[in-house]
Amino acid sequence: MRILKSPVALAVATLWVAAVAAGQSTNTGDLGVGRLLVSSRGLGDPNFVQSVVLLIQYDQQGAVGLMINRRTQAPISRILKDVDTAKRGTDPAYVGGPVELDSVLALLRSQKKPDDATPVISEVYRVSTKAALEKALAASSGPGDVRLYLGYCGWGPGQLDNEMSLGGWWIFSGDAKLVFDPHPETVWSRLIAQTEQQIIEARPPGASVWAMWLPVLADIRSIFARYPPALLRPE
Repeated sequence: MRILKSPVALAVATLWVAAVAAGQSTNTGDLGVGRLLVSSRGLGDPNFVQSVVLLIQYDQQGAVGLMINRRTQAPISRILKDVDTAKRGTDPAYVGGPVELDSVLALLRSQKKPDDATPVISEVYRVSTKAALEKALAASSGPGDVRLYLGYCGWGPGQLDNEMSLGGWWIFSGDAKLVFDPHPETVWSRLIAQTEQQIIEARPPGASVWAMWLPVLADIRSIFARYPPALLRPE
């Protein structure tokens, strides 16, 4: 998966993340099921630009997540033709990620654990069987408690950790209100704004932006010294 557009941009983004440790987590040790991945501004992969991903699997096999902020115009009744969607058939489907767009997963919000559902975070469960999905749709009390996702995001062993080390993602704690936010199209911008505000507030009193960048620029010079000139040319 391609993250940043050039080694120079990649290096700058990585060092900037290190310089603003007061923001949301960039520590790979914080990765896990139920975490939200918020793409950084420097992330160059068009599949993940301005994306927010809920991790539903993270182990030695790799990581799997669902984008929670890509709502489509397609009603779930059009997607689930062999499932009874009478109660919530007009609810929109979401693009869960670029992998296997013909596959279907669902998230259910409930105060009690439903049968045949896998916990992700508090009050949020993953549904992956037809029977469990039919039951969830039948029990649904509103458009905010069941969401259907087409495809998913997938990473091989160590791949997501590597992307984190390159400054591609911010890690947030998962929250049912964010996962089922009624305005998913603004979730990314709100979380990024929150992170940037924390960075500003963490700046020492009286410190200028230039002063904050001085140690970063010194590290960038050392990166230029390590990489051959050909690798540092823009594509």
